[in-house]
Amino acid sequence: MIRVLLADDHAVVRTGFRLLLQTQSEVSVVGEAASGETACQLYAELAPDVLVLDLAMPGMGGLETLKRIRAKHAQARVLALSAHDDPVHARRALQEGALGFLSKRSAPETLLEAVAVVAAGRRFIDASLAQKLALAEIEGAVKSPVERLSEREFDVFIRLAQGATVQKIADDLKISASTVGTHLYNIKQKLDVVNQSELTLIAIRHGLIQA
Repeated sequence: MIRVLLADDHAVVRTGFRLLLQTQSEVSVVGEAASGETACQLYAELAPDVLVLDLAMPGMGGLETLKRIRAKHAQARVLALSAHDDPVHARRALQEGALGFLSKRSAPETLLEAVAVVAAGRRFIDASLAQKLALAEIEGAVKSPVERLSEREFDVFIRLAQGATVQKIADDLKISASTVGTHLYNIKQKLDVVNQSELTLIAIRHGLIQA
């Protein structure tokens, strides 16, 4: 039996995933989380075989959740989900220790396959996305200036691009506003921008957020 923990802030999405996964007799959804904080708590309590984790949750966020769970549970098998199918999100998630990455645009049966593969301890990347990642490597990889950002800077960058304030980001990530300010300064330097609107444009241009 593959025991799965679902983490997504949309109840409708979680319900859909649960119903889909439970069409498989060998899969059992043992818990659901609407935030990264709850996902961390439930992971420690339930020790699931696979965590299906949405990267775009409010609060702590998916990447930070992945990082914290992997720090405490090195054996964690995580399938990261994103509404975006760009190589940047995929690479970040894989670098943080996710075993698999799947776009929410993928066919339903792909989720079933991905969960089974990740549960077996093998890596799973959606075929179309794997091709994009491979092409990026072949072409010298980093065309996006966003790749210059550290993991924490990337997290702050996405939140800023989505319109969050410095204080809101500080509260969500449990760090000081001055630390967020330092990250913001470094982000602006690395991306050569002067304001938040330009950050948003870069994020949209590279398919990291939706307009």
